[in-house]
Amino acid sequence: MARTTSSSTGGPSAPRNRTPQPLPRRRRTAGDFVKAFLAFVALAVLVFGVPGALAFTVGWPLPGGAPSLDWLQQEITVGTFINVLTVVVWLAWAQFTACVLVEVKAALSGVGMPGRVPGAGGSQILARQLVAALLLVGATAASFAPGLSQFGQSLEGNQKPASAASAQQTPGGLFGQEQAGSAASAVAEQAEQAAAHAGGSTAKDGDTKYYRIQPPEGRHHDSMWEIAERHLGDGRRYKEIYQLNKDREQPDGSRLSEASLIRPGWIMEMPADAHGGELVEMPDEAPKVSQDVKEQISDYAKSGDHQQGGGAKEQGGGQQGGGAKEQGGGSVDRDTAHITIPEQRPSEGAGAGHGQQEAPVASSGSESEGFSFGLPEALIGAPLLAAGLLGALGRRRRHALWQSAMGAVGGRRGMEPPTPTGDAADVQDALLVGADPEGVRLLDLSLRGLAASLAEESRALPTVYAAWLSNGDLHLQLAQPAGRPPAPWQLGQDQTFWMLARTDAERYEDVDTAAPYPGLVSLGTLDDSRLLLNLEAVPGVVSLSGTEADRAAVFASVAAELATNGWSDRMTITLVGFGQDLTPLAPNRLRHLDDIEALIETMEAETRQRRGALGAAGHDSVLTGRTGPAQHTRWAPHLVLLAAEPTGDDAVKLAELAADASRLGIGYLVGTESGDLPGAAWEMEITSQGKLLAPLLGLELEAQALPEAQQRAVVELFVDAAPEGEGGAGSGRTGATPPFLVDVTEQGRPAVYARLVGTYEIIGLDTPDGDRSPLMHEALALLLLHREGVHPRVLSSALWPRGVTEDVRDALVERLREWLGTEPDGSPRLRADQSGRLTLAKSVVSDLDVLRSLYHEATQGRGANSRAVRGRMLTDALVLVRGPLLEDRPQGRYGWLTHEIIDAQLPLLVADIGLALSEFHLEKGRAEKAIEALNASLNSAPGDERLWNELLRATHEVGDPVRLQQVAADLVSRSGARGVPPRTEALLDELLPTWRSGLTAVS
Repeated sequence: MARTTSSSTGGPSAPRNRTPQPLPRRRRTAGDFVKAFLAFVALAVLVFGVPGALAFTVGWPLPGGAPSLDWLQQEITVGTFINVLTVVVWLAWAQFTACVLVEVKAALSGVGMPGRVPGAGGSQILARQLVAALLLVGATAASFAPGLSQFGQSLEGNQKPASAASAQQTPGGLFGQEQAGSAASAVAEQAEQAAAHAGGSTAKDGDTKYYRIQPPEGRHHDSMWEIAERHLGDGRRYKEIYQLNKDREQPDGSRLSEASLIRPGWIMEMPADAHGGELVEMPDEAPKVSQDVKEQISDYAKSGDHQQGGGAKEQGGGQQGGGAKEQGGGSVDRDTAHITIPEQRPSEGAGAGHGQQEAPVASSGSESEGFSFGLPEALIGAPLLAAGLLGALGRRRRHALWQSAMGAVGGRRGMEPPTPTGDAADVQDALLVGADPEGVRLLDLSLRGLAASLAEESRALPTVYAAWLSNGDLHLQLAQPAGRPPAPWQLGQDQTFWMLARTDAERYEDVDTAAPYPGLVSLGTLDDSRLLLNLEAVPGVVSLSGTEADRAAVFASVAAELATNGWSDRMTITLVGFGQDLTPLAPNRLRHLDDIEALIETMEAETRQRRGALGAAGHDSVLTGRTGPAQHTRWAPHLVLLAAEPTGDDAVKLAELAADASRLGIGYLVGTESGDLPGAAWEMEITSQGKLLAPLLGLELEAQALPEAQQRAVVELFVDAAPEGEGGAGSGRTGATPPFLVDVTEQGRPAVYARLVGTYEIIGLDTPDGDRSPLMHEALALLLLHREGVHPRVLSSALWPRGVTEDVRDALVERLREWLGTEPDGSPRLRADQSGRLTLAKSVVSDLDVLRSLYHEATQGRGANSRAVRGRMLTDALVLVRGPLLEDRPQGRYGWLTHEIIDAQLPLLVADIGLALSEFHLEKGRAEKAIEALNASLNSAPGDERLWNELLRATHEVGDPVRLQQVAADLVSRSGARGVPPRTEALLDELLPTWRSGLTAVS
């Protein structure tokens, strides 16, 4: 879908929410200069004049030596009173001077609120006013905007259009440090805020309340959630503040476009019931507020009635104008003239935005009436997790097939993994619907490409706190500015954001470099943007509070994604207090510990080891090691997921271990009941409504979770797919019956016959007219490969990976049903079972069905007791093999085959048929026939070691050494750099002892 772009020329259409720029200075009056001069004189007198006068007139007020008993008996004179008062004045002067130094330091640093001097009270207020008055002459009207500028624009002012800007939805200080403006500007703001404690300035209505966003104090940053919590009693009411102030021009010229995007110095109109007089400014009742602040609030109050596209009150009341305009997948905002992120509202249509979603979710709304099409939405809404699980499950099933085939005597019989049922079937369908393997591939390529580019420039990897994915665009949030990123990466809304557009990521190629940020893991979504937190980079512990069940669902999701994701190489994931059943997902990555004592002992040892290794290698952190020569073998992350809250000394020890963990590539995610955990750098909460809250970070995400029932179903899929000897229920099953058997007699002639092995041909149906023919052929192929049935949502996500509406999907199903026709009894050949899954009638078969049926009948059916029947059926089966599956499929289609294991099953099945037919011929001494059968199988399974071994034996039976040497030479040539497998090498030593010296001459 084409995206609307903004002007880069700075014309009328250029975004108004622009890059931070220094704003115009206030115009100073003569009175301002007089005030500044008087403040200077007052400070000079109080700081320098007072001690000078005391020293000149009184001198040293304390005794010259140590006091004695005689000293207590002396007469109290006027001089004694003067000395005591002098000491008191000296102490008062020291306290005031300390206040001045504290205020000057805060002004010069420009970061945080001034510290409080104990017992200072009015002295510090006086010092603050004098310092502010002195510096106010040179202060700008507002500080440089320290928050985020409009998303997607660089500091040089290039107006790069940003579509669905995920990182824009985060506060400017999220995971990072707010940059303060000029020192004078910061002091001016502090002076204004100190005066504002008594009230505000001129407003449109006398009872309207306003709030000025506070500058950061240490790691704490003001957020709309906290403002609502302090002054409205409920952080969730932040949306009311947002609606009152949305799109209104702020004093620095920018506008509020996202609830989490606020900057120090901005003004927020508050709801009528806001309270907290020390922070909520009521301008008419605050005579001490400066005239400049009064003018800013007065101008801001007027902006509420003159917004383009409807006033703030109108937006707050019903989202008219701009609200209706924003519905859909992203539309042009009249104020900013670029694609904005629409707010999630209950009124948004279910089909809006299909075609450009981050995850290929098809028909995400309610399903057609008449069937229960419900699937686990938690997995459908987690595309990266689903892709990781689906990919790992496919690898597990392929490994089971090959292990069983290579270890079976006489070949594997029954190659189908168990067909999932119940919750496991629903979870597998949800994985197929929700998975976004292309998104995972692009994320992996983007991160590795970035690492390779930085290595070429001899630059270290920057510390990344988080990544945001929005419509395929990737935004990395850095811990601190790291300069300009290498092309094609660009600077984002400020220097702590690096951005890569999806179109640029698609041009990346595979590079041989280590995964730079393997600790990234999905936490949830904010509107259409997905947040990935880099657990190994957090400067301390990440705590998660909430009920035990809700926390467990988040922990399971994090563990499953870390264990199976596609953007990591190696890692260790330690699960403590939960997840023992999760280890089948990735036995090489996941390990389980029973208690916190074992964890602390383990992590103390590993922390020491990593510190020593980093020092010996000369690295500051694991990131510098990931771009060096040892990148693939060292510095893998270790992520600890502790579900139960540690108490007492254990909590302190864990906090000490986590203090230096980010440098060592160790991350800690710890559950807590109270929400107050020692050493917690970031605190999050999971609610019963599925919200992941981080108030101090300004985040309210739709949490990604893996509930217990779905967790059990996922584990069941992996256990059933495990190879023999690893607990798999169906591994190595000899004699297993295929899921669908065809009547291979003359009476079993099908009504519709599809050839899938080789070129795709359909017999018994007319070719559909028009451009829909390829789509219908693909849908039929999917149904033929899944005789157990295909969920409608799986069908639609396979055919339309970027999403589709229900009416389009249903129309295709209806056309497919009409094309396939009906049985003699009038029943349709395409039908739906009780669960709503689409199934084909038995009269619709494929050559793959016939191939499986012939092999099963030859080895376990009638052919098991009849040699003639066995030979005929095996010969007929081998004739059906005309090439690889769907050999002529068009490029860009049939992408769903990557989720299948048929590409591993078919060669093994052909090899089993060839081996069985070879054995059949060798029993009667027909070596040539056996060689012919083996060569035919090798055309489809050229890498099957069993076929080569039998070919060597059959050729040896012929008694022609030259021919045997030629076969051995072909085998060695195909083996390449890997060399001949050990068992085949031993066989060659037995059959052709001179093969090592004689092959050169033959080849």
